[in-house]
Amino acid sequence: MTTRGWALFGMMGVLWGIPYLMIKVAVDGFSPAGVVFVRCAIGAALLLPFALRGGGFFRTVRAHWVPMLAFAAIEIIGPWWTLTDAERKLSSSMAGLLIAAVPIFGAFIARWFGDTEKLGLRRGAGLALGLGGVAVLTVPHLSGGDAWSITEVLLTALGYATAPLIAARHMKDVPTLRLITPCLMLAAIVYAPAAVASWPSAMPSGQVIASLAGLGVVCTAVAFVAFLELIREVGPVRASVITYVNPAIAVAAGVALLGEELTVSVGGAFVLILGGSVLATLKGRGEAKKEEKEEKEKEAAEPVVDGDGVPASAGLV
Repeated sequence: MTTRGWALFGMMGVLWGIPYLMIKVAVDGFSPAGVVFVRCAIGAALLLPFALRGGGFFRTVRAHWVPMLAFAAIEIIGPWWTLTDAERKLSSSMAGLLIAAVPIFGAFIARWFGDTEKLGLRRGAGLALGLGGVAVLTVPHLSGGDAWSITEVLLTALGYATAPLIAARHMKDVPTLRLITPCLMLAAIVYAPAAVASWPSAMPSGQVIASLAGLGVVCTAVAFVAFLELIREVGPVRASVITYVNPAIAVAAGVALLGEELTVSVGGAFVLILGGSVLATLKGRGEAKKEEKEEKEKEAAEPVVDGDGVPASAGLV
């Protein structure tokens, strides 16, 4: 991988590893609906000019509005609220680790979508390890008031695991920005009334405002542009490895900046979930070579226009 590729990879690890920290800070001054509304509105406003570039934006929306609606509901409208609401009680590092279970859920759900790939010993062991890590992290909290918050984060992970499969089946030819931008616009419209009704009567602290702005500008708009550049540089297969880096950033940020406790159970869950995710989703050598060959053939036959003709990524946070 080139120096530019590594730089983009490191950037994405940070950009999609810190939203949990920013959400934790933002909910101190705004309601979950307010946080989701502002984040979506800022992200949509900044991405819209890029999505409109080259024409065809509205034609794409009209042609795919049904799967887009499903994708928006399962990837953004539902999960961003449940995640934000959960972080009013849970630590940002715990939320980030639970979201790391997305590849685990995805491996199960993919079979419902017609994935005929044999589960095998390696993938089965990976699923068992990952689920074990989720259990280590959640079971001690199930008898207390955090049980619903944990459920909310797991519902978020379930949505993140399901939505990309919808995109891959029904919108594989839709450029990412033309998919994400209208979804963000719709989410902003959906949450606008609740955000206005719950708007704080007094101006929140500068730290809260900065975190909210950072969610929209850095973790949504800038992150997507950087992710598209990463895909152009290294391809979608290598770019997907970012899924395994984000939780480490989330835990480190929570511990270093918010003083969250790094316990033995958190460390053990981190190893189990991340290790299980790698095993459950790692492709065999033959399968990886086949996929890489198909990817190169597709790129040669249909060169990407404007750098955004790629499928939406999983685990948008």
